[in-house]
Amino acid sequence: MQQYLLSIYQGDGDPPGPEILDPIMANLAALNQEMKAAGAWVFSAGLHPASTATVLRPRDGEVLVTDGPYTEGKEHLGGFTVIQAPDLDAALEWGAKLARAIGLLPIEVRPLADEADSCDPPGA
Repeated sequence: MQQYLLSIYQGDGDPPGPEILDPIMANLAALNQEMKAAGAWVFSAGLHPASTATVLRPRDGEVLVTDGPYTEGKEHLGGFTVIQAPDLDAALEWGAKLARAIGLLPIEVRPLADEADSCDPPGA
């Protein structure tokens, strides 16, 4: 089975208040249980705000360290779930359920490269 990354994007700034966030977290917990029961769930995690990120860039044999996210924007990766699914259509169904459960911002679905994929140069 192929593994897929379901990326959860969120807006920068303060999170919604408990009146909005509590039902979302309950929906997310229920969906995670459904994924586990179906054997689709592999791993999930939330992230601290993008402002807590540190970027490392190689430059002239050194590594430049900068605070903050790699890209500027109004939305950043806020969390993710890794699932396994027989095909993209099944992964998209889980992604749609996640989008409905959270209901705030888009969910990106992307297949994970397996070891054979990672050994091939781009475009091979």
